[in-house]
Amino acid sequence: MDLGQKLKTARLEAGLSQRQLCGDIITRNMLSQIENGNAKPSYATLQALCAKLGKPVSYFWEDAPSQNLALLHKAQSAPVEEALALLDGYLSPDPLLDVWYHRLLAHCCMDCAEQALTEKRSVYAQALLSRAEDALKKSGEPVSRRLLLLRYGAGNSDALSLAAQLPDNTDEQLLRARAALEKNEPGLCLAFVDTADRQTAAGQLLRCDAHMMLGQYDRAISCLLPLEAELTTAVYPRLEQCFKALGNFEKAYDYACKQR
Repeated sequence: MDLGQKLKTARLEAGLSQRQLCGDIITRNMLSQIENGNAKPSYATLQALCAKLGKPVSYFWEDAPSQNLALLHKAQSAPVEEALALLDGYLSPDPLLDVWYHRLLAHCCMDCAEQALTEKRSVYAQALLSRAEDALKKSGEPVSRRLLLLRYGAGNSDALSLAAQLPDNTDEQLLRARAALEKNEPGLCLAFVDTADRQTAAGQLLRCDAHMMLGQYDRAISCLLPLEAELTTAVYPRLEQCFKALGNFEKAYDYACKQR
């Protein structure tokens, strides 16, 4: 009995329809193809289906659990240099596990490259980063920010070339800015907003809140006024508070009235 047949049998034993088993994991059409032997699920998909069926992944393996599966589990929990050595024993191709293997290999190579750079072994680091880039491509993932920065550290690219390749960091920096505010670090918040690739309304509100926390109400107002027509609900209470703090009670009253 092959994987698809075992999957169908387990689904019927569990009293689940194809739609119930699929949930938001895969489409019903894809599940049908897997059960009929016309497609193979990724390892991540198989894990998710097994969780719903209450079966271990090894239950669905054809004949016996894959040698690759045991190797990947061991590599995932091993120290990074040991993991890299273990991954050299992976047997490819393996339709179910290749994506997991390539992702794990890419991250192990980057970890080892980072360590090599701290030890001034740039040639070895460059070789590891080339291997990591190849593994990322084979896994279907784009070249990551981390890989690009490590390549720069290894002397593989200049600053202008790197800057052109880096993905937009706005969401990441604004999340850090918000976290800094929550920790009462307004100066750090401003630094994160300043280094975001794009200036957004959300960033301006964070900038305003940081200035207010620092008692810089004039600067906070200058952040808010351009947003007045766009984000009235968020802007008006802040403007009321700023003008009140500056002793301009007429303006504060105006913005209090606008909220009613």
